Amino acid sequence: MIRRLVAAAAAAVLLGLTGCAATVSLPAADDANDPLCAEVSVRLPSNLGGLDRRWTDAQAAGAWGAATDVLPATVMLRCGVTPPGPTTLQCVTFEGVDWIVDASDLPMQRITTYGRTPATQLYVDTSVISPSSVLPAISRIVSALPAETHCVDPDEATIVPEADEG
Repeated sequence: MIRRLVAAAAAAVLLGLTGCAATVSLPAADDANDPLCAEVSVRLPSNLGGLDRRWTDAQAAGAWGAATDVLPATVMLRCGVTPPGPTTLQCVTFEGVDWIVDASDLPMQRITTYGRTPATQLYVDTSVISPSSVLPAISRIVSALPAETHCVDPDEATIVPEADEG
């Protein structure tokens, strides 16, 4: 009788713990099945910036930390997104990897690798953690993706005049 009660209590505790760490639902990126994304996925850390990893239901994706007001996890990653083209958005470099920062939906920032195929994208709730706390570790992982180009300073950009059609 006591064993059954202990077993039932243990089962209840396990169910309660798994309920706190629900699977994060994410749409898979278009090119998530790229073999290079598999290389990224298997190297994702169990802890990122002090946040524990959570399970996701998408291929080539990762999530860390609790749900927030703006995201289902504090940090979310998807590999296989469409590589961004040239942009005037801020570019930052961590561990030799260029990232385009879109801060138009603060406190959520969308941060996407630039010049690498397949591209990797992070969503970070900046009200909980600074992107600079997670980018070094993720950059070391995605640095294995081939770099085709890099960000340039506006002063270095070449402006190509439009061709005269006349």
